[in-house]
Amino acid sequence: MKSLFMAALLLAAGSTFAQETPKDQPNQTVQDTTKTPKVNELKELTLTQQKKFIKIESDKTTVAVKDNPMLGTGNAYDAVKKLPGVIASPTGGLSLNGKGVTIYIDGAPSTLSGNDLENYLSSLPANAIEKVELIYNPGAAFDANASGSIINLVTSSKRMKGINASFNINYNFNKYQKPSPQILLNGKEKNLSWQTMIGYNYIEREQRSKNGQTFTSFDPDKFIDQDRLTVTTNRNFYARFGTNYKLTSKSNLLFNYNTTFSNDRNVFDGITTGSEISDYVNKGTNKTKGSNHEISLQFKTKLDTIGRTLDVTAFTNTFHQNPDSKTNALENTISSFNNFKNDFGLLNYYLKYDFAIPFQKINLSFNTGGKFNTIKVENTGKYNLNSAITDIIDFDYKETNLAFYAELRQKIKKLNLTAGLRYEDFNVDRTGVVDNTRTDIDFKNKNLFPNFSALYEITGDINVSASYSRKISQPSYYVLDPNGGNFDQYNTSTGNLLLNPSFFDNFEFKVTAFQFVQLGTNYTVAKDQNLFILNAEPGETVSTQTFQQFDKFKTFTAYANFPIPLDYFFKGKEEFQKRMNNIDKMNYIFFNVAYIKNMTEGYNFSFKSQPVWNYAAQAQIMLPWDVKSYLNYFILPANGVWEIYKITKPIQQFDISISKDFMNKNLKIGLHAFDLFNQNEVNALISSTNLQTKFYEKNDSRTFRISLTYNFGNLKIEKENTDIETEKVKSGGGFVK
Repeated sequence: MKSLFMAALLLAAGSTFAQETPKDQPNQTVQDTTKTPKVNELKELTLTQQKKFIKIESDKTTVAVKDNPMLGTGNAYDAVKKLPGVIASPTGGLSLNGKGVTIYIDGAPSTLSGNDLENYLSSLPANAIEKVELIYNPGAAFDANASGSIINLVTSSKRMKGINASFNINYNFNKYQKPSPQILLNGKEKNLSWQTMIGYNYIEREQRSKNGQTFTSFDPDKFIDQDRLTVTTNRNFYARFGTNYKLTSKSNLLFNYNTTFSNDRNVFDGITTGSEISDYVNKGTNKTKGSNHEISLQFKTKLDTIGRTLDVTAFTNTFHQNPDSKTNALENTISSFNNFKNDFGLLNYYLKYDFAIPFQKINLSFNTGGKFNTIKVENTGKYNLNSAITDIIDFDYKETNLAFYAELRQKIKKLNLTAGLRYEDFNVDRTGVVDNTRTDIDFKNKNLFPNFSALYEITGDINVSASYSRKISQPSYYVLDPNGGNFDQYNTSTGNLLLNPSFFDNFEFKVTAFQFVQLGTNYTVAKDQNLFILNAEPGETVSTQTFQQFDKFKTFTAYANFPIPLDYFFKGKEEFQKRMNNIDKMNYIFFNVAYIKNMTEGYNFSFKSQPVWNYAAQAQIMLPWDVKSYLNYFILPANGVWEIYKITKPIQQFDISISKDFMNKNLKIGLHAFDLFNQNEVNALISSTNLQTKFYEKNDSRTFRISLTYNFGNLKIEKENTDIETEKVKSGGGFVK
């Protein structure tokens, strides 16, 4: 039974981490020592050198993405939503094991927030990502401005001798049929390695949303029903360039430049009816052109033979977009008339260093570092609502941040201890309009953020760990900006300039086994938590989408991740043992279960707060003729309360992908069906001040895709290469709201 359990733990969901067997280490083999050979002899069974589908450690889980047809053929945002423990909430945000998420790219938080970050991740191809690290309770080396968990997207860094390339194309089928081609070139010559990725995405999709709203400040209540259909077209060109020059045997210089140009369009058609309304029509077009540019320069060196290292990074990025909305006036009906145009710009500068000092004789390591960055955001909006009068709203945001940290790691026999302390100095200036008055807010904050963790090795394969960290969440520009879009006579959208930063105390206890099983709980207490909400002013039939501060918001989560080896039960023990040496050809299911309970103080719900359950399963099933199939299913049952939103109908989705390699694995063809049964929709009841909303949203999530990848050039990895392990460090909120 123990051997079965150990074998089961070698399995998990996702793609493979290709791990090369070191040439200077012999394979560990299991051989028959008798002179008479046996039929069931197992040769060259190397458990330690297996390809890993997923790796669970005490502080993080690592999932491979690039070569997984289920994850690697789409965009980064879709891939992230399928990761173990990740839940895309009905409010549009992401959480990891029930805690808020900060998105990192190559070891650093993104400057973008809200829809801007979501759109950026949607434009980033998933096959540009080598792996994803799910960091549950980040320590002092990470920015304190990370409320709970971190999802770190590690982009491809493998380099090969000479020049090699791959060509990828995805063709998507829903009601619309659009291609997304891409070419990847990389290589190495002497001390210089490089990579270039160029591609174009063209996606069209529909979204249907309905709101049934009850305005409770009236006697009797007033009712409004809204129905809106939006057709979205996303077109973006992206290019990613990276070089790594090996200055000496101990020093590397890395340079990266990434750029994205987008041209998006939303065509919307909405109608509002109610007890005092007749055929109020809102119909028009939103167009947005945007660009993002990132440049990073990094110097990495080993200072001596005992392992001391220094890493210095300089980074800058600019982001710009121009949303432009025009509404069509209709004849013979009551219609809205609203036009708006925004000019948004973001500029970020960043400098960071990290210094590591190991003391090997006493199993102690000391890490320290610091950073300074500044972010500037400007947004000017011009609005017309049912008149020729133009309202102008200016928003200016400037953030400077100085930080230093120190962290100690000590190993005492089977006990591993970590203690860290981070100092953060924030200076934030906000300028905008509050109640028709221009308001300037200068926020200064200096704080210490400790973290502690302990891990005990019960056996060589089973660990128990506990951790605590204190974090802060500065309100990002996205939740502060008073500029808003998609408004009409009965709807408005605006940020809240008066929000304070939120502080988090995060506690976690976890058991991990054999790097593939995880059982854990976490408890988070958030002070002054900022949540998205719909509300209404007394005596008005206008709903406002904004962010509101809650005095205290508590979250308790329990979760479990574990694999089931199907081959053992359906193929027998002998066949299962044969396949253990090639997990890429094994049949398995990987389960994820989560229980999430949100508790809000100082807020009166119109319904009882119930916990949220989330069930997910990923499977790999081998078909005849070496065809692989990948299946993914998740369900979030009804009646659970997410933040302040009650789920009234299950949210679920079933995906399936099949793929086959040809031409000595140089050609891969895949067929994919996402949301095969067209069941992914959101039905929720939203409780808020003076307003009760029945919310419905359905995207045309049932999509079929054909993917083709062809690799050519020199495909043999050189033993000694200059891997580009880009750790470009940015700053900012990085929250997907």
